[in-house]
Amino acid sequence: MSDQVTLKDKNTQAPEDPSEYVVDLQGLEVFFELRKFGFQHAGYVRAVDGVDLRLKRGETIAIVGESGCGKSSLMRTILRLNNPTGGKVFFDGKDITHLSANELKDIRRRIGYVQQDPYGAMPPFMDVRGILEEPLKINGVTDKAEREQRIHAVLEKVKMTPVEDYLTKFPHQLSGGQQQRIVIARAMILNPILLVADEPVSMLDASVRVEILKLLRSLQDEFNLAVIYISHDLATVRYFSEHIYVMYAGQIIEKADGDDLINETAHPYTHALLAATSDPDPKNVDEFQDVPPGEPPSLVNPPAGCRFHPRCRYMIPGLCDVERPPEFNLGNSHLVACWLFKDKHV
Repeated sequence: MSDQVTLKDKNTQAPEDPSEYVVDLQGLEVFFELRKFGFQHAGYVRAVDGVDLRLKRGETIAIVGESGCGKSSLMRTILRLNNPTGGKVFFDGKDITHLSANELKDIRRRIGYVQQDPYGAMPPFMDVRGILEEPLKINGVTDKAEREQRIHAVLEKVKMTPVEDYLTKFPHQLSGGQQQRIVIARAMILNPILLVADEPVSMLDASVRVEILKLLRSLQDEFNLAVIYISHDLATVRYFSEHIYVMYAGQIIEKADGDDLINETAHPYTHALLAATSDPDPKNVDEFQDVPPGEPPSLVNPPAGCRFHPRCRYMIPGLCDVERPPEFNLGNSHLVACWLFKDKHV
């Protein structure tokens, strides 16, 4: 059993112009308390440990990493479904780190959330009209004609036409791609400024993935949305995101513009993620030899120093296993937390 714990905040300061960013995370920490037999303290799970992230309107940031690295905990904290243990969370210039559930209501209506499993994200007993009407009712849209107009408009935006053919259908009567379009429509119906997409195409066929990513991009361009795209697959991330943040064991270990990170990969773990990306060319099968051995570390007792060092072939004894590396600037806003670059930064 684990419970989230709230500890003393870090001494962080707001940016000079916080309104410039839709999302601004400063030294964010999210720890969960472990308990034995329901009451005995047994340590903490350090799910997110000192993350800095900034996102402007119209930008897309991708957060990538293998399962268990902290991506979902980070996402849930941005949505304020988790309470931060330390650090600060700013949304559209406002400090929302410690807002109550009532105070967060107006914030959450400005954030759209696209889940990984579209069928599991929708109540099976509600038709499409009911699924899209529910958030409007909850947020005080009392006029039935207005609700109907907004439902029709958003279905047209996600290419579910003719609209009348889908309004009375239930989730099990839709294909996987159609289900995800309805989930996207629900995320967009309150006119958000931020869209959080949690592995939105991982459960779809390859051909459908392209269509969903094109849809997300068109919505972003039309409404100037900020988008946080969470994935473990660099094959889709590289074509969708302007900025990529690589996460490992609760920490951001490399971040750069998309092309720079793919073409000038620095951190050994990022190399491993690229090596594990599916490639239809059998000539590239030998690249899988770059995949590191072992498993990600326990976030209850993470290793000292760089958390990747137990799996890293380039580990420097007495340094990587002792001291956590800072972020080294490689130029063009390419930052990497790896001691291999301590003499190569600008």
